[in-house]
Amino acid sequence: MFVMTRTMVIEKGNSDKVIARFSQEGAIDQMEGLVDISVMVNRKSQEHEEVVVVIRWESQEAWKNWEKSDAHIQGHKNNRGKQPPSYLLNTTVNMYDAQVVKKGKAFLKISAYYVK
Repeated sequence: MFVMTRTMVIEKGNSDKVIARFSQEGAIDQMEGLVDISVMVNRKSQEHEEVVVVIRWESQEAWKNWEKSDAHIQGHKNNRGKQPPSYLLNTTVNMYDAQVVKKGKAFLKISAYYVK
């Protein structure tokens, strides 16, 4: 499994805007090899909020297919020259090869709850 994370530092009170963006249906949702997308918010900090998006792929090859897809490339072309939102303070992207994935007893129950 291949995992990409995007951690965004957001001005306090604006994380809902980022959550809304990543909650919308998009071309990525139809990509072969996409396992799931999780969006998490850490509101613990007094100064800012942190939104972490975790995208899991069956393989690095599946992720590369997304990166090379017409839909992904077009999305970047559409945003070329646009300034990021002022509430977005910082973004960090990381990529991981998952070495172990364990499913607990609640996996099927929780998966059914979150799958739309």
